[in-house]
Amino acid sequence: MIDETVEEIEQMQTHSSSVVAVKAADALRQFTDGDYPTVEEFQRTLERNASALRRANPSHASLQNAMLEIVDTVDEADVDSVDAAQDVLADTIAEVVDTIERGKSRAAEHGAELFEDGMTVLTHDYSSTVLEALERAAQSGTHLDVYVTEARPRYLGRKTARVLSGIDRIDAHLLVDSAAGHFLPECDRVVTGMSCIVEDTLYNRIGTYPIAATADDVGVPMTVIGSGAKIIEGGFAFENEIRSPSEVMREPAEGFAVENPAYDATPTRLLDSVVTDEGKQQY
Repeated sequence: MIDETVEEIEQMQTHSSSVVAVKAADALRQFTDGDYPTVEEFQRTLERNASALRRANPSHASLQNAMLEIVDTVDEADVDSVDAAQDVLADTIAEVVDTIERGKSRAAEHGAELFEDGMTVLTHDYSSTVLEALERAAQSGTHLDVYVTEARPRYLGRKTARVLSGIDRIDAHLLVDSAAGHFLPECDRVVTGMSCIVEDTLYNRIGTYPIAATADDVGVPMTVIGSGAKIIEGGFAFENEIRSPSEVMREPAEGFAVENPAYDATPTRLLDSVVTDEGKQQY
């Protein structure tokens, strides 16, 4: 089952990192049952499988944190039997999943407070937390115009635009990525999700950096919304993913290379604020 989950996570390119982390945590539930000769052997088995899940997507901070927390909690538990260690594992998985899910919801709740009636917002890529924040604002009576970049080459922005089109009081507009600079002067704020923030760098879907730099140049504040579990002070080396050239063009590339990185790095000095489940932090 772990091998199947690893393969699924490797293919989950359109899902938020929180969704991936929950899926990985749920996969470890299989070890809450079964026979192991010693507690140490059980712990080694858990660590080996959690490491395999971590390697499935090294760029997702939520996944990395969830796996490390589960393994560390079980390793540090003062237990004298496999059954007791398995009970600790079950409780820890439940707590980690609950924290992740509540973190997203609380971040969206705080994020909704950013939006005022009649605002024009630009967003990039697909973030379930940003979408929830926008929906919460609209449900409270706030009318919004939302520009959505299509987020090539996987066009995840189209998915965002489709979701927004079904929310009352939101008028969604889909843009080609290169048109962001044209429409930014009309916007009151840029709002995106995040893969993670490591020290003074935001890592997010490719195309975030030029939007942030342009927004800064034209004086439009940019806010990132996401779970606080995605903010890392240190000890985490972000690994970019180089995607297949076939996502960019179907015909063979003859005489030239096709570059297709999944993420880019944005200095946090370009941000106005970050909103998490713990509240709003100004930069």
